[in-house]
Amino acid sequence: MGSHGIKDQVAIVGMGCTKFTEHWDKGVDELLLWSTSDALDSVGVAKDEIDAFWLGVGMGKGSGQMLSRPLSITKPVTRVENFCATGSEALRNASYAVASGAYDLAMAVGVEKVKDSGYQGLVGGNNPATDGTDRTLTAAAMFAMCAPAYAKKYGVSDEQMREVLARISWKNHQNGARNERAQFRKEVSMETICNAPLMAGTLRVYDCSGVADGSAAAIVCRAEDAHRYTETPLYVKGLSFMAGPATGNADPDYDYTWFPEIHLAAQDAYAQAGITDPRAQIAMAEVHDCFTPAELLIYEDLGFAERGEGWKEVLNGTFDLDGDLPVNPDGGLKSFGHPVGASGMRMFFENWLQLTGQAPPERRIKTADRGLGIVHNLGGYPGEMVSFVGVVGNERD
Repeated sequence: MGSHGIKDQVAIVGMGCTKFTEHWDKGVDELLLWSTSDALDSVGVAKDEIDAFWLGVGMGKGSGQMLSRPLSITKPVTRVENFCATGSEALRNASYAVASGAYDLAMAVGVEKVKDSGYQGLVGGNNPATDGTDRTLTAAAMFAMCAPAYAKKYGVSDEQMREVLARISWKNHQNGARNERAQFRKEVSMETICNAPLMAGTLRVYDCSGVADGSAAAIVCRAEDAHRYTETPLYVKGLSFMAGPATGNADPDYDYTWFPEIHLAAQDAYAQAGITDPRAQIAMAEVHDCFTPAELLIYEDLGFAERGEGWKEVLNGTFDLDGDLPVNPDGGLKSFGHPVGASGMRMFFENWLQLTGQAPPERRIKTADRGLGIVHNLGGYPGEMVSFVGVVGNERD
């Protein structure tokens, strides 16, 4: 790979995160002030001490003034957007800027106000012309294709696949019920999940993530300066982003049982971080559970299970909160909803809480001594997506 990485050159020293919900009484400005104020307070610095800002917003149009106006600052503010990896993209850019020496202290912020529009989706601009082969199915329909494809390839019965997908949803709702920042804070039974109305293909309501408003922010500095700000920094180990060629829709060899962009991003991030056995070395992962079949395939793309074995690991409880490798201990997109620009930053926030010992006892992972966490985002659809994989750790090698 061409990426050399910035392992242990940058540290996250403070974070803030709003509650993710239907914020009918708050606009983008209020959400930004909430997350950035919490991040500044967590590290005890003033906004004027931040040298530069990166703002991730996935929907609509705007500039850096979306942040500089509510914060009343005159600073470099760069707005970024990269589909559903937008929040993570803000952190990646801020981290590389600090590692380059351009800035001493930077802030990455993700925000999205989805509910006011009444629907979810990327809006505010004209799509570029294509060759006419674009799919016109809903996102649910596109990801629904993965479930029967996986089942056929690996010999999983319809009944087993329904149980596996429901088990993923059940797990994430179990975790979200214990998280004060989650939108949906109720446990949901397997029976309710399996009998919910159909959405697309074999996917039911509880196989799909929800919609929410929210914001999260992180403050980063050079690793050697981290202990000036906090006793519990989180060090950046690897940051990888991949944009695929979007050929899956026309490629007869693509079989909907894996996401090549995620696999490649993971391999790159692991190489940067020095990870050779992700299943044994990683303490936890926050992954992009937009739909339950996506989370199933992500396990295997990230190397948490062998190809065709992930479904067995789900039923064995491997990825539960008290399992061998907890995935989405905060409740994931299933419990939080998916404000596009904020989701990636929210995932970093959960890693920060868990790996620095700040997560409340009722939802604390038992594997934190491994010291490494994963943030994963995808944007797009099977066969045509972008993917981010980040690795953070609580010790500097």
